Amino acid sequence: MTIARPMPSRGTGSAAEHGGVTAAREGLTSVEAARRLAADGPNELPAARRTPAWRLLLAQLTHLFAVMLWVAAVLALLAGLAPLALAIVVIVILNGVFAFAQEYRADRAAQRLRELLPARVQVTRDGQLMSVEARQLVRGDLVLLAAGDKISADLTVQIGHGLAVDESMLTGESVPVRPQPGADLSAGTFVVQGEAEATVTAIGNATRLAGIQALTESADRPDSPLTVELHRLVRIIAIIAVAVGVSLAGVSMLFGLGLTKALLFGVGVMVALVPEGLLPTVTLSLARGAQRMAHGNALVRRLDAVETLGATTFVCTDKTGTLTMNQMSVQEVWTPAGTVVVDGEGYSPEGSGHGPAAAMELAVTAAAGAVACVRGRAVRKGDRWVAEGDPMEVALDVLARRLGATVVDPSQVTERVSFRSETRYSAAVMPGGTSVIGAPDALLPYCNSSAVAALAAVDELAGRGRRVLAITRSTEPLVRDGRLDLTTHVLELLAVVGLEDPPRTDVQPALEACRTAGVRIAMVTGDHAATATAIAREVGLLLPGGIVVNGADLPAGDEELGALLDRPEGAVVARVTPADKLRIARALRARGHVVAMTGDGVNDAPALREADVGVAMGASGSDVARASADLVLLDDHFASIVTAIRLGRATFSNVRRFLTYHLTDNVAELAPFAVWALTGSSIPLAIGVLQVLALDIGTDMLPAVALGVEAPGRHALEGPARHRRIVDRALLFRAFAVLGATEAFLSMTAFVTVLLGAGWRYGDTPSTSSLAAASGTAFAVIAVAQMANAFACRSETRPVTRLALGSNRALLVAVVVELALLLAFLGIPQLSHLLGGGWPSTTGWLWAGGAAVVLLTVDAIAKNLRRIRGQRG
Repeated sequence: MTIARPMPSRGTGSAAEHGGVTAAREGLTSVEAARRLAADGPNELPAARRTPAWRLLLAQLTHLFAVMLWVAAVLALLAGLAPLALAIVVIVILNGVFAFAQEYRADRAAQRLRELLPARVQVTRDGQLMSVEARQLVRGDLVLLAAGDKISADLTVQIGHGLAVDESMLTGESVPVRPQPGADLSAGTFVVQGEAEATVTAIGNATRLAGIQALTESADRPDSPLTVELHRLVRIIAIIAVAVGVSLAGVSMLFGLGLTKALLFGVGVMVALVPEGLLPTVTLSLARGAQRMAHGNALVRRLDAVETLGATTFVCTDKTGTLTMNQMSVQEVWTPAGTVVVDGEGYSPEGSGHGPAAAMELAVTAAAGAVACVRGRAVRKGDRWVAEGDPMEVALDVLARRLGATVVDPSQVTERVSFRSETRYSAAVMPGGTSVIGAPDALLPYCNSSAVAALAAVDELAGRGRRVLAITRSTEPLVRDGRLDLTTHVLELLAVVGLEDPPRTDVQPALEACRTAGVRIAMVTGDHAATATAIAREVGLLLPGGIVVNGADLPAGDEELGALLDRPEGAVVARVTPADKLRIARALRARGHVVAMTGDGVNDAPALREADVGVAMGASGSDVARASADLVLLDDHFASIVTAIRLGRATFSNVRRFLTYHLTDNVAELAPFAVWALTGSSIPLAIGVLQVLALDIGTDMLPAVALGVEAPGRHALEGPARHRRIVDRALLFRAFAVLGATEAFLSMTAFVTVLLGAGWRYGDTPSTSSLAAASGTAFAVIAVAQMANAFACRSETRPVTRLALGSNRALLVAVVVELALLLAFLGIPQLSHLLGGGWPSTTGWLWAGGAAVVLLTVDAIAKNLRRIRGQRG
């Protein structure tokens, strides 16, 4: 609630009806603003320094997996295996370029998504309050500032009331400064308290921010749980790959293998165990999840927050604008002389009030006083009236117009007290005294005898879901040094207004989806408890057995607080302060919950940072809240949070899908080397290193990517989130002991069977033609089994026969490409000769086709056994 501005008249948009204004406070004309914008250019502040593209590419060529492959290439070259060394180098470069392309594309996509939420500024032009994009500010514009606003240009304060500005991003000083009229404000800083009118003095590259760009760079945030988990996984795989490669190379030398062959063997093992496509596929999956969330009106500010959203188990949501429409209108005005009923539609000033004459007189006086305390106004744009500013403030402006109230000229307001969450009132000093509006429980204790009767009216209005606001006055100037002095004065209660803010139609299904998903909900609001309870019950947030409590009555201990709110029937916490929201987030996290906290005000920033997922309002929230959040709701809808949770769960599952796929392939690729070494080369090497690389990059990469963009299934929100490591015992067992072991057994059995059919005996050296045919068969079995494996990995619980085949078209395309590459690797003489495998016989192709059927059968049996064990458990 901030500075009052002139209001346009009914149907015309002029300021005349509510009193004239001086030219100095009318701001620029639209024509002059357009001229200056054309002359000086847009107000585009310097962008944050971005990592150069070449450094991003270099990072993809030098991460741990890439370094291991570079070492393997050097070792192959030293062993005289130049084709192998060249192949590994090509693979590293191709994989690095692919990963770079995905990261760069994700970064550009994130930048485009951020542009969906341009910073907006309230200015006065042509004597009217209007909202413009920050880039449209020009020198000389009259800007209106309120708590939570980001300062988008260099300004000079003209009028200030309790103004406090956070300049820490420029100066490093954490204590807010309190600028006085005439003081300069810098672009990039935030208003944390009070309100002001200020004139633009510099824009864009002429601002102070442009001169000290380095100081605007925010500090690096700690790694997310997903990033930590991936780093851990990379280290573990690297250690295992090196250890197994060196160990088996040593064992092979003990069996009489020469140094060159042992070195080749070690390199092959290491290459087989490195999932080269892991990191780029993770990036792609997260970027895809973020893009899907943006289509669902949820803007993710950090890619790794996508996965965290899927683990959310508790949502603390605001009421106004999130569960409700945030389109307020005054329906009733209670006065000590009776009740006035107000009619009208939307924000149009057309309407009237009906009630006793004495009540009408008080209602008109109350409405005029209320408008003096607020800034929001209804503005006509084209053929419709829209809100400029806080919807509750606009509702008071519309009330004054519908009742025909005469509003005090803003220039006659000498002192102000802006709204703060701690005090919950605002005030304006004008000729004749002081007008004060705010929460009834904050003002009624200071009111005259009418307050006793008002309490019943407050409870009755709030019980019907109305938001209630008390309007009072005093004949004395009660503001001293920006503070309201109520210690020695009694306020006269003029009215209590009941504002209607209807619930959103999509909230109830979204809340039901949350309960199905095991996500618990609490409404955390500054509203009256009765108002919050009525809305919570209407939308289904509060069920029988749920708890309703005021912020002042919360338990002192965090453990008791968490236990109080942690209930499936829902909870409502009313009259909360920012400190209460921070405590609630901490208490629920201490109980093991992954907490999503919504907020829109400047004082919500600490709670948004404390929560696992901070959710800010994009349409109505403050710039400070959006800067502190991980997720910004572009439409402020609660249903968008549920959509984001669903997509986050899908992303988590996608990461597990392609990890299972990758690790399965690694087992099948490692098995030939292990058998070769452990039999002292009595069983020939079924596939070579180049064939391993062809499988990893040529045939497996695209299905892995397709699994990474799997769309959320209809069961994504069924049951609680699995808040666990991405790689756990169940995934490793499935990849190594079930799918991987099956592929390895089938490929080696097919290899040996083809050799035996060609007359080979154990320990003999097979002919070149028979070895090529057997090797090609093993290669084909692994590749075809991996095609089947891609479909098996689409679900951890359901067999392929219960999945819609065409629901992931990207996977169908990927498998077709994989099959084409397999035929090329085996059928083009130059490629087959380079890789070392020949065209399989008819028996070999039957083995390959049968391998797909066997693998899917084993997968179905394993899933059914797991389901049966789960039912028994």
